[in-house]
Amino acid sequence: MNRIVLGDNLRVLPSLPAGGVALIYADPPFNTGRTQRRRRLRTTRDPDGDRTGFGGQRYRSQVLGESAFSDRFDDYLAFLEPRLLEAHRILAPEGSLFLHVDPRESHHCRLLLDGIFGRDCFMNEIIWAYDFGGRSRRRWPAKHDTILWYARDPETYLFDHDAIDRIPYMAPGLVGAEKAARGKTPTDVWWHTIVPTGSRERTGYATQKPLGVVRRIVRVHSRPGDLCVDFFAGSGTLGEAAAREGRRFLLIDSSPEAIEVMRKRLAFADPEIVEAPGGP
Repeated sequence: MNRIVLGDNLRVLPSLPAGGVALIYADPPFNTGRTQRRRRLRTTRDPDGDRTGFGGQRYRSQVLGESAFSDRFDDYLAFLEPRLLEAHRILAPEGSLFLHVDPRESHHCRLLLDGIFGRDCFMNEIIWAYDFGGRSRRRWPAKHDTILWYARDPETYLFDHDAIDRIPYMAPGLVGAEKAARGKTPTDVWWHTIVPTGSRERTGYATQKPLGVVRRIVRVHSRPGDLCVDFFAGSGTLGEAAAREGRRFLLIDSSPEAIEVMRKRLAFADPEIVEAPGGP
């Protein structure tokens, strides 16, 4: 059964049995120190509008909704540690954890995970690189996130190489027609655009991550029918990736707004939606 739970993940995770989860993808708040906001707009062409679009056309914008949350923690690692301890407990022997974090916190998180999983369980630091947004004139523009991959057991973890989506060669003329047609295996640097403005994928939820990035993780690190968990579920990207690939999902979030976004986005998967004891 697919399930969405409204509640504090630290109350929900201890109720899960040990060793039953094939894959955990966790995208916690990044501790940026700022309030994260995302507006949903509708624009209509209007010569007296408040926005300028392609070709100098003027548009009038209407705010349909806004989401926001405070992204500030006095002790970020103290917040994460008990949740990551539970993640380690519930992972199956072949299971993996993917922790999606900000580069400013990734080194602290890696040391924390080394202590929980063991240094030998660290498998990869994946860089999700994108090219969108403003460009600083005072430093190199920051255009990547970090995804830390830890295996529950470094000898038995699942890695389905045949399920990897191949990418084009940058110089196909150097490898021959056969290789060029097949494409190559991605490295630990993944180039993928953010969720485009106006795309059908976009939910309007602040910090939504692209389906393509999470779907790659689901395909390679779980099997059909496996249970995939995201305990900072947000817009429910892990849930959609799991459902589209024939996996089961458990999504946990303490925000009623996030639950409503997931209810609409994942209606095709017919999830059960429940509130955890004690509420958000």
